[in-house]
This record gives sequence, C-alpha cells and structure tokens, in this order.
Amino acid sequence: MSNLAPVAAGATVAIRYAGAMIPGLDVAAVRRRFPALADGNAYLDGPAGTQVPRAVIDAIAGLLEEGVSNQGGRFASSRLAGEVVSGARQAAADLMGTDPEGVVFGPNMTTLTFAFSRALARRWRPGDEVVVTSLDHDANVTPWRLAAEERGAVVRRVEFDPADGTLPEDAFRSALGPRTRLAAFTAASNALGTVTPFPALIEAAQGVGAVTYLDAVHHSAHRPVDLFALGVDFVAASSYKFFGPHLGLVAARPEVLMEHEPYRLEPAPAIGPGRWETGTPSFELLAGLTAAVEHLASLGSGPDRRARVLSGYAAIADHEAALCERFMEGLESIPAVRLHGIDDRRRMAERVATFAVSVDGVAPGEVARRLGEDGIFVWDGDYYAPAVMRRLGLAEAGGLVRIGFVHYNTEEEVDRVLAALATF
Repeated sequence: MSNLAPVAAGATVAIRYAGAMIPGLDVAAVRRRFPALADGNAYLDGPAGTQVPRAVIDAIAGLLEEGVSNQGGRFASSRLAGEVVSGARQAAADLMGTDPEGVVFGPNMTTLTFAFSRALARRWRPGDEVVVTSLDHDANVTPWRLAAEERGAVVRRVEFDPADGTLPEDAFRSALGPRTRLAAFTAASNALGTVTPFPALIEAAQGVGAVTYLDAVHHSAHRPVDLFALGVDFVAASSYKFFGPHLGLVAARPEVLMEHEPYRLEPAPAIGPGRWETGTPSFELLAGLTAAVEHLASLGSGPDRRARVLSGYAAIADHEAALCERFMEGLESIPAVRLHGIDDRRRMAERVATFAVSVDGVAPGEVARRLGEDGIFVWDGDYYAPAVMRRLGLAEAGGLVRIGFVHYNTEEEVDRVLAALATF
C-alpha cells in the first residue's frame, strides 16, 4: 500500500519515492511527501501531532476503497482485515523492538493506559506504592493515581529540577522501595524536550521488583526505543506523533501481557494481544500506522525493516541536532525570550528538538496567536503536562509557548520563527 521502496546505493541511503531517488535525508525531498506542508505555513506543532506523508493517506484511503470487512469471516475482505492487523503488529514491533504478539492497539495512548492501570492494579494492596514523575504527560500520571486511590496504594511523585528541566536519577531511586509495585515515567518530555535517563530508571525500578511503564509518545518522533534491549515491561506510544494516524499502541513482551488479566468481553480472545483490545479495530488506521513505520524505515538502510528504522532515526537525529543548534544559538541574541529546560548546547544529547519558551511581558496565548497569524504554528499552555507548569510556577500565567521541530522542518523555518520572536 506504500509507494516507498528501500534501494541500496553503496554506502549511502537511497529511497525510491514516486520515481525519484532520495540520497540520505534530503529534507526538501522528504517534505514533498507531506501534502500539508505545501501551504507555506511553518508547522512547528509536531509535539501535539505531526503531519502525515502521502503514503499514509493513500494506505488509509486505499484500504477503504478496496473494501475491508470485520475479522473472522470466511471470505476475502475479512481475510484482508486479518492481514492488516497482523501487518500492523509486525510494523509496530519493528518500530519498538519487540515481538508482534506483544503489541496492543487502541484509540489512543490515554485509553490504553487507563485499561492497563485497571488491570495491573488488581494485584495492588493497601500500602503498596506507585512511583510517577512530575515531568510526565498527564496520561501517564492520572490513570495510575486513580488506580492507586481505588486500591489504597500510595503514590510517590518524583519532582524534576526546575533549573534545567531534568529528572534527577538519585531522587527517582530514593522514591523506590520494597513495596513499589509500579514505576511510570517518560522517555522524553513533551513539555520541555528533556530526554530522561530512562534506561537507568528501568533498571532501578526493576531492581526492587516494580513493573515499568514507559511513555514513549513524544520520544518516538525523534529517537528509537528497543524494548527487548531495555528490559522494560510496557512501552506506550501514539502513531499520530510519529507521522501516522490517530491511534495508540502499547508494546510488551508477550509473556508480560499474559501475566495480567485485562477487563474484556466474553467473546474476546483468551490469549494474545487481542485480549486487551476492546471492540472492532480501525483497520484503515492500522494500515496507516504500517505506512508510517515504512516512512521511517525508508529514511534508513539495512537488511530488514527494524535495521532500516534504526538507521532512519539516526538520520533524523543528525538533522534535528542541526536544527537545535541553530535555534538555541539564535535565541541567545533575543533577550526578551527565555528558554525553559536544557539551554546548554553542549548537552544536546539530553534533549529532543522541542522547546518551551516565554516572552517577557507577553502572554503565551498572545505569542501563539501572533505567530499563527504569520503562518507559524506553535502551541501554548500546559500541553497536558500540568505538573510541569505548576513546578515552574507558570500555571497561573498560562504556561509556556512550545516550538517543536521534527525531521520535515527546515533551517529556514528555524530562522523564520527566530525572526518572528525577535519582533516581540
């Protein structure tokens, strides 16, 4: 369903796309894949949801045009549905570094996390402990807090350092104890762009026997996750954050999924990831998810899709690092604009290309409105991370302005937003 096909070309990556060869990460060629980008606006709102390439649109529309029926029937269009589901599980597994039988789909990450919180909490007892962090998107906090309250468990919140937006590893370790049953934390903050030391956090939490739940929603647009290598129990993501349709997924090892009993209907499967999925899935969106993973893989090289995904992310990281460098250097000459979070260009590895800024004397909503009138699309507020704004003391002031770059953004767009910020 995708018109992307990896092609080997010596030591460089080459992709055949609509008849053209794209060596390496040719950003202009990549941008031509995204129809929305042709309107002349600067889409710097990727952290709230990225635009999608034509291949994703074609995959969704193509399946609907072809004709697809529900699963379980003894006819061709029903068999097609099964193929779409299994294909999407394999694509998500290649993205997350896990087994396809460990991939669960749902309408969004929030809904899935609520479902997993209810199921995992069945094992909790009064006095047990759950660890969350103040750097997280609320979808990885409130579900666990509500489940803990229902079971009489204690919630321990690890606060981030407001000076640079980082999560202290020692504070996280101090919150763990013999009664910690679950630790939920983010890979990268959607509010400040901070990349947490999540490999060390996973190791520490599992050292006390806690289940680990990693929110990779924001991280997945910028960097890869390797579930098997990390040893994490659950990884949550949303395909609309990595150039796909609005769809959520949770990945785990198959045996981990089987250790817990979901809330499910009587006809639901007794084994496999389908036991966690309620109702009929959106087959067209699953086709779109597969196309989104193919897009990421098409940016890299290697013997299989997983290898190409990892190589594609490396190309993305190189490009985004250049955008980060340009943006952070440019902010240094605009005294009215303050960057919240890591502002040291020597610490680029600790952040992704997502920036939270404030403008002296101008409300965040007004900044976003004026930029929007200039065709520069950015977000304002708390971005569903209210604890971050409370910790920074900015909740009452309307939060911050978030400017997010992904691999289809350009240096010219960096300069465009810098020039606009300099006018305030």
